Amino acid sequence: MLEKLKNLNSFNAFKYFKEMNEVPRGSGNEKAISDWLVNFAKEHKLQVIQDKALNVIIKKAGTKGYENAPGIILQGHMDMVCEKNVNVKHDFLKDPIEFIVEGDVLRANGTTLGADDGIAVAFSLAVLASNSISHPPIELLVTAGEEIGMVGAQAVDPKNLHGKILINIDSEEEGKLLVSCAGGVREKIKLPIIWEEADQSFISANIKLTGLKGGHSGMEINKERGNANKIMGRFLIDLKSVIDFKINSISGGAKNNAIPRHADAIILFRENHKKIVIEKLSEWNFILKNELKITDPDIDLSIEIMNNKVNKVFSQETATKALQILFLIPNGVKSMSMAIEGLVQSSTNIGIVITNDKNIVFDSAIRSSVRTLKKSICDETIVIAEMVGATIEFEANYPEWEYNSKSKIMLLLKNVYNDLYGKMPEIAAIHAGLECGLFSEKFEGNIDQISLGPDIYDAHTPSEHLSIASADRMWNYLLAVLKQIK
Repeated sequence: MLEKLKNLNSFNAFKYFKEMNEVPRGSGNEKAISDWLVNFAKEHKLQVIQDKALNVIIKKAGTKGYENAPGIILQGHMDMVCEKNVNVKHDFLKDPIEFIVEGDVLRANGTTLGADDGIAVAFSLAVLASNSISHPPIELLVTAGEEIGMVGAQAVDPKNLHGKILINIDSEEEGKLLVSCAGGVREKIKLPIIWEEADQSFISANIKLTGLKGGHSGMEINKERGNANKIMGRFLIDLKSVIDFKINSISGGAKNNAIPRHADAIILFRENHKKIVIEKLSEWNFILKNELKITDPDIDLSIEIMNNKVNKVFSQETATKALQILFLIPNGVKSMSMAIEGLVQSSTNIGIVITNDKNIVFDSAIRSSVRTLKKSICDETIVIAEMVGATIEFEANYPEWEYNSKSKIMLLLKNVYNDLYGKMPEIAAIHAGLECGLFSEKFEGNIDQISLGPDIYDAHTPSEHLSIASADRMWNYLLAVLKQIK
C-alpha cells in the first residue's frame, strides 16, 4: 500500500498512520495505542507524559532559529469508532485495519478507517520524528476517549502544557477552518403521574405520527424539520378543545441529540367522538403537509383503534400539565450568530418523551456557542417545570468555544492558505461539540485555537475514506504554518 504513496511529501505521515492502525485503538480500549505513543517518544528521545486517562503529551524543542518562538500545541485524539460491515470478519481488539488505495481514495477493507482522528496523530508524529522540518517548540496532545464523551480532554491537566496556540487537527473538510463550536447540556423534566382508573366504555386508540426526516439536533437543527414531540403536543391540545379525552401514554424520539421522527399517544375517548377524532386528524394532516411541504413532505398523522383495553389513564391535572409542557418547552433554533453568517448560535431539541409508571420524562439537548444564552434556555425550562410542579435536572454539561474575531492564529492560517493555494479558506463554526470547547475552559480562555483537517468522508461508518491528495495538501499546509510561527 505505502509504495503507491512514496512520492508524496506526506509519505511519512501515511507511514505512521499505517503503524498506528496496526494497534487496537477503539474508544475505551486505548491502553495499547497510548503505550505505543509513549514508546515513540522514548525512541526519539522526546519528553513524554502519560496521565491516568491515557492521554499522552510529547514535547519537542523548537528547531534552529525557532528556539524562542511561541509554543504550539498540536492536538488530536487517539481513539477511533469501530464499525464494520455485517459480512466482514474483523476483531477490533486484535486485528489491524487493512488499508486499500484506490486512486485518490484511502479506505479500509469493510471497516472504519480511523482517519478520524488518526490522521491528526500521524501528521504530528511525522513532524516530531523529522530532523529537517522547521518548527517552533511543539507539544503534541493526544487525547483518549474523544468519541465517547471527550473523557480524555476532560482529564487533561493544563499545568502539563505551556503553549498558548492550539492547532486541533480533527476537522474533516479541507479549506475550512473551524473557529467556534457550541457547548451543550442535557435536560430532563420529570412530571409525576397521578393515575386514575380508565372508563372501560371508552375507545382506546394509538395516535401515530410518522414520516418525518429527523436528523442531528446540532448539525441539522437549522433545516426547520418537524419535531414529532412538539407536533404531537400541538395536535393533542387542539383535539382537547373539541372533545374530552383521556391519555394513557405519550412517547416519541429515540435520542435527545436527534430530531425525533416519530411519536405516539395512546388516548381514550367516547364512541360518539370517533368521527370528530378522525375529522381532526384529517384537518391536521392538511395543516402539517402544508407547513412541512418542503422539509417533511411524507409526514403522516394516523389512528389505530386498539383491541385490548387500557386499565389506567392520567388524571385530568396530569394530562393538562403534560400537554402544557409539550406546548411550551422551547425547541428549535433560538438565535443565529451575527459574527458568522449562517451559524446557529443557540438551539434546543426536545428529543425524547417517555411515559413510565411514575413519570412523563421530557429529554432535551440544549446547545449554544455563548454560555449565557445556554443558561437562558435552561432557565426558561426551569420556569416551565416550576409552573407545573415538575422536577428538572441537567447532566452532560460541556463548554462552548466562542468565536474570537481577533485570533492571531486564524489570521496567520488564512494568509498561509492563500499564499499556498491562491484563495482564502472558509472561516466556519459548528453547532456541535469539539474538544476545543473543553480546552478553552481549562485554559480560562488564554489559548488561541483553530481546527483544520483533510477531506474525510463517511466517518464513523465502514464507508469511511480519506482523500489522499487532500491529506497531502493539508500536510504541506501544516508545515508552512509551522514555518511562519516565530
